Amino acid sequence: MNIQQLEYIIAVDNYRHFSKAAEASFVTQPTLSMMIQKLEEELGVKIFDRSQLPVQPTEIGERIINQARVSVAQVNQIKEIIQEERGIVRGIFRLGIIPTVSPYLLPKLMHVHSGNRYDVRIVVSELTTGQILKGLSNDSLDGGILATPLKEPTIREYPIYYERFFAYVSPLEKALFAKTALDESDLNSTALWLLDEVHCFRTQILHLCNLKKKRSTNNSVFSYEAGSIDTLVNIVDQNEGLTVIPEMALANMTDKQRKNVRPFKNSTPVREISLITRQEFLRERLIGIIIDEVRSAVPKSFQDTAMKKYVVPL
Repeated sequence: MNIQQLEYIIAVDNYRHFSKAAEASFVTQPTLSMMIQKLEEELGVKIFDRSQLPVQPTEIGERIINQARVSVAQVNQIKEIIQEERGIVRGIFRLGIIPTVSPYLLPKLMHVHSGNRYDVRIVVSELTTGQILKGLSNDSLDGGILATPLKEPTIREYPIYYERFFAYVSPLEKALFAKTALDESDLNSTALWLLDEVHCFRTQILHLCNLKKKRSTNNSVFSYEAGSIDTLVNIVDQNEGLTVIPEMALANMTDKQRKNVRPFKNSTPVREISLITRQEFLRERLIGIIIDEVRSAVPKSFQDTAMKKYVVPL
């Protein structure tokens, strides 16, 4: 088994076609096919089901390919580590950002990164937490920006900032709208508009208002499967009820909308936003650059580590 064979099976998995994989790998198709066949013979398993079009990995083949991606990435890191030791930081960083962070952070992060002029290209995908974790495991991503702590043994977390939650209340909810601050129990008193279940932000809100058990019996709580926080804000603008928003969403609001925002009293619910990587991702200087740029893109008040004690569980 050698690195070249691992690169070939990754290429076939990427293109699901032997000829296209060979072309992308700058070898002939017979050469690529022969090398993959030798690897299969050595391992005693079939990596690809060649009877299907497009070509599909077998069940064991998919596991082998995922590990091959990690192994090839680790080998490539050796050169990158040497470059960083010489003060050279360059390359591509594939970054996943969750949808409840991306629209507020990404425009500012792009501006900061462009201004720094590092020889680093950041390729960003908006993905859910589950998709980011899968991307890290199969080496289709280098890092992710999302809510933590995840408590995943294969993941390294670098906390970057802490962001408060606010309630966003319809003026039609006269009793709640009249309050200058809300209790967490107020979230149970009327229609609560939530994101769909793939979002960790939804899970934190359910923890915040202790709704996980109450939702099935409390008919006053209405859950809408919305895909974005902006959608929830628009729903509240035109209907009764309330929702919960992250602090960075306030910057995108009109003066009229900000009049609908209420803080929570007696507590300061917060989410922790971190950069995560695989445990074995070793490019520390590149990680440091990404962290510094994210911190430069958010208000300094978000970087108060004392807020960690108010983090709502995921």
